[in-house]
Amino acid sequence: MTKPKIGFIGLGLMGRAMVECLQGAGYDVTVLGNRDRTGIEEALSRGGHEAGSARELAESCDIVMLCVGTSAQVEGRIYGDDGVLAGTKPGQVVIDFGTSLPASTLKIGDDLAARGATYLDAPLGRTPAHAKDGLLNIMCAGDEAAYAQVKPVLDVVGENVFHLGKLGNGHTIKLINNFYGMTIAVAMSEAFAAADAAKINRQTLYDVMSAGPLRSGMMDFIRNYAVEGKNDLGFAVANAAKDVGYYRQMLADMGLQSRMSGAADATLREACDGGAGEIMVPEMVDWMAQHLGREQP
Repeated sequence: MTKPKIGFIGLGLMGRAMVECLQGAGYDVTVLGNRDRTGIEEALSRGGHEAGSARELAESCDIVMLCVGTSAQVEGRIYGDDGVLAGTKPGQVVIDFGTSLPASTLKIGDDLAARGATYLDAPLGRTPAHAKDGLLNIMCAGDEAAYAQVKPVLDVVGENVFHLGKLGNGHTIKLINNFYGMTIAVAMSEAFAAADAAKINRQTLYDVMSAGPLRSGMMDFIRNYAVEGKNDLGFAVANAAKDVGYYRQMLADMGLQSRMSGAADATLREACDGGAGEIMVPEMVDWMAQHLGREQP
């Protein structure tokens, strides 16, 4: 069978790794990037094509994939005279691999459906290194027939591919997941900073805490940096702040108020506002050690 033509928007670290994986599996890929042309040139060197606009990309491809940072960036590529929506066609499937607001996802889904296309939300787990080797976790949601249509392609870049029900469920679950994970990360960072202030060895604290039901993979990520200086979690504080903020917005859109996310949200935003947005989440241990004795702004 002829492989579908793929259009890929967003050639950051994750996007360019996914494109490399898809091209390695024999897919014809057309790309659209932003300011950094590194990923575009890499894709072109492997026989890919470059679109002049999102509309042009959509017009020439069977499946459109987006891997960008925010809902605003997704909407910027979907709407407008040169957007995906202007070039979409009946039967086309558009997939958002980013971590977006569910309310935005549902709106885009309705607008694409009016043109005969189908929108799927499919946020990702794991890293660009996993993407390159086709080992991502993919949390896909939306129309089951469209999911079945693109599943062979998702299986190329994903080791664990889930279908989570109706459109928006993927982004909802990802935001709940990231709220929970980042809350643990920030809390564990403060725990180590508190131990420092009390002149308690960090490993000693970890040994006690990890001996019971508190132990988790996220705890270990923070411990590895705090004790050994190993940064195993390549996720920036700015991204963590964005995701926790999106979680809070998602609940507000449902008429709900988050009780548990406020501290993580305020702490991550304080770090970003102070210029620490580009550090990785495990490095919040250092930030906490410097700021635990200061009043919040």
